[in-house]
Amino acid sequence: MAVSFWLRGLLIGLSVAAVVGPMSVLCIQRTLRRGFRYGLLSGLGVACADALYGSVAAFGLSMIGTLIIDQQAWIRLIGGLFLLYLGGKTLLARPAEHAASVAVKTANLVGAYLSTLLLTLTNPLTILSFAAIFAGFGVGSGKSNVWTALLVVGGVFSGSACWWLILTGAVSLLRGRFTARWLLWIHRISGAVIALFGLFILFSFLLL
Repeated sequence: MAVSFWLRGLLIGLSVAAVVGPMSVLCIQRTLRRGFRYGLLSGLGVACADALYGSVAAFGLSMIGTLIIDQQAWIRLIGGLFLLYLGGKTLLARPAEHAASVAVKTANLVGAYLSTLLLTLTNPLTILSFAAIFAGFGVGSGKSNVWTALLVVGGVFSGSACWWLILTGAVSLLRGRFTARWLLWIHRISGAVIALFGLFILFSFLLL
């Protein structure tokens, strides 16, 4: 039974992470530009944010969940502006001539993790998604216990982390085959896509 709950959480984590969105584009772009470690740490930031929101849903922390949902307009505004900034920065950045030789400092790796963690947390509706999914498993209700909730949340993190490991690993393997010209166009396209996601979020903010 315990393994069953963890596996369900694993599938949920994989499903949520595999949805193509601004975080996917950002992690791919970062992997191409700065390498596997930078891309993976960016992905793990997303996985941790998924686990945090999953915890709120799984443990039935209604007070925290309600507070975040009530403030979702301002949270999404910050996220949209940040995505616009990242999109513009990506559009203007020029890739290294030899991508494989790019060195990444520890401070930059921490920044990569924190930036995607905070960006993913700017989507409070994730809590509602997890709450709906967990309700079907009986997690977060009076019938479930702390151990069950921990197993599901652990599975969510594991599934999400596995997806980012697979995605950044695959992109990293292909990275050396791209010429500087190809990398430049990839950066421009990914920057435009990230900026468009930011504009979409800001537009949705105006409608709230």
